[in-house]
Amino acid sequence: MSSPPLSQGFGYGIVLGLGFAFALGMIGTTWALKRYQNEVQTSEMFSTAGRTVRTGLVASAVVSSWTWAATLLQSSGIAYQYGVSGPFWYASGATVQILLFATLAIELKRKAPNAHTFLEVIRARYGGGTHITYMVFGLFTNILVTAMLLTGGSAVVNSLTGMPTAAACFLLPVGVVLYTLFGGIKATFLTDYIHTVVILVVILIFAFTTYATSDILGSPGKVYDLLVEASARHPVAGNAGGSYLTMRSKEGAIFFIINIVGNFGTVFLDNGYYNKAIAASPVSALPGYVLGGLSWFAIPWLAATTMGLACLALENHPSFPTFPLRMPDADVKAGLVLPNAAVALLGQGGAACTLLLIFMAVTSASSAELIAVSSIFTYDLYQTYFNPTATGKKLIIMSHTMVVAFGVIMAAFSTGLYYAGVSMGYLYLLMGVIVSSAVLPASLTLLWKGQNKWAAMLSPILGLACSLVAWLVTTKKKYGEITVATSGSNDPMLAGNVVALLSPLVFIPILTLIFGFDNYDYESMRAIRKGDDHDIAAEAHIDLELIPGERAGSNGSESEEMEQKKLEKAAKIARITTVVMTLILLVLWPFPLYGTSYIFSKKFFTGWITVGIIWLFFSMLCVGVYPLWEGRHAMAHTTKSIWLDITGRRGPPIQGRMANVRDEKLAEGLDEKELSKGVTT
Repeated sequence: MSSPPLSQGFGYGIVLGLGFAFALGMIGTTWALKRYQNEVQTSEMFSTAGRTVRTGLVASAVVSSWTWAATLLQSSGIAYQYGVSGPFWYASGATVQILLFATLAIELKRKAPNAHTFLEVIRARYGGGTHITYMVFGLFTNILVTAMLLTGGSAVVNSLTGMPTAAACFLLPVGVVLYTLFGGIKATFLTDYIHTVVILVVILIFAFTTYATSDILGSPGKVYDLLVEASARHPVAGNAGGSYLTMRSKEGAIFFIINIVGNFGTVFLDNGYYNKAIAASPVSALPGYVLGGLSWFAIPWLAATTMGLACLALENHPSFPTFPLRMPDADVKAGLVLPNAAVALLGQGGAACTLLLIFMAVTSASSAELIAVSSIFTYDLYQTYFNPTATGKKLIIMSHTMVVAFGVIMAAFSTGLYYAGVSMGYLYLLMGVIVSSAVLPASLTLLWKGQNKWAAMLSPILGLACSLVAWLVTTKKKYGEITVATSGSNDPMLAGNVVALLSPLVFIPILTLIFGFDNYDYESMRAIRKGDDHDIAAEAHIDLELIPGERAGSNGSESEEMEQKKLEKAAKIARITTVVMTLILLVLWPFPLYGTSYIFSKKFFTGWITVGIIWLFFSMLCVGVYPLWEGRHAMAHTTKSIWLDITGRRGPPIQGRMANVRDEKLAEGLDEKELSKGVTT
């Protein structure tokens, strides 16, 4: 873009203003939850939300955490490069991991009900050496994901407002750090809900503008005609008939494989997803992850099918920012396809919508990464190796310290990547090369009792060495030199990603045979204990057992037995559901279209768009409406309590503690008037 469509003041207003607004909102929410729901910010509540989060919020949190800046920007760039196949390859290649993770989430809750992080489970089974190995891989994952969020988000903020990229890298995390500090993981669940709803609304605005109301486009038929013209002007190498309107795309299929491999690492090794599984109530983990995965699919699919294809259709129109030239390749990799299309469609309004969209995507996913890293340093490093008897207060201080430290470090690191010329697109393709060798052994920790500690510890390290060799050797052989540009191309990244994910299939059996099969009974996982938060509860003058997740009887033998039965049933359902959905999304839907080299007709393209819009409305019901329905009683109770507080009619009827006081007073024969006076004092 020659000159930004929005002012720098507007950019600072969104980045700082909305960030502080969320922070203030979470301060108020945390106060209300403490006063009316007994949700004191103990170390357990900060990291696990009392393990009581329900299906709707779990689903919206999964959608929000998985909706990175790359989800919207990279997928639109892939659509611009390869046509209609790109959005589908992106969406399906990144949805199956969430669906498959549902199985792992259930196993984690079954076998380690009191865990705070997945790494605690690794240590309980294999000991310190393996624990440190996976801690490194987990932190690699968090660093890469956060860097990708900030590099992509800052590039868009700079493009739309002219705000310096370095300033955007440092300012985008400010609001996130503040509200995460005050609210912990519960804050991420609540703000994730708001972020998700805003993202869905903005995507619907873009979709209806492009396919219904725009004066330039305005219908699927018009977009189709312009895509046919674009295919004639610059046919896509490797696509059937050079068309943008086919699923048969050689480069698109290569991206599909890279996408699948890389995203296994960023889900199965990101402690943030385990945090959400741990925070979910036992009956909510499976439906939360399945609904979340299916709801998320529509976001990159429709967003990229709308904005990536609109960019192709509009680049010959005078409203397009780079008219009469096509977008430079560097801008495509930096994630500027969606912003350019938005400005061409809606002018300054489109730029404002894009800025809001990217702000929501960056901050929502960043909050999950902050909690993930603070949990690792608090429970897996500090409590495990430095202070095993740490009180809840000390654990909270450590968690807060690491939230701030990680935010500052990642802002500086992302700024360095920008000056080094490393873009969001490069990091997205690189993720799998670095972390995916740990996916299989990490999963087998919960799924197979035969894996020994040497196989678990050495296979990720050996796999990483092999993937780096495959990546760099392929780059050197094909291009003759190793640079950011050559190493970031599809073939070297494909080699590195595939070797990373699949090499443990060789190393694990060999190491298991050499060092012998394990026969693990999972008892040491079940022995993981919760943090001791008596000091925090005493300071807040609340009985610890009244805090959600700490109530008496919640860990009793009968209750635990019933819980285990529910989880065993959920585990069976999870295996069947995830396998069926994976086959549909990866094989049965796309490959008949790929194999036949079918080029979409205008009617088929219109149907394709219609299905995407309907699916996004389904997502809105699952993650926008359903959480409100689930939480209607708690919201009504809190609202009523606040009103009674404001009017001074009586003290707040706090759940748990207040109920006990009321029962005792009524048992003594006191009337309601006397009771109100007693509670108010």
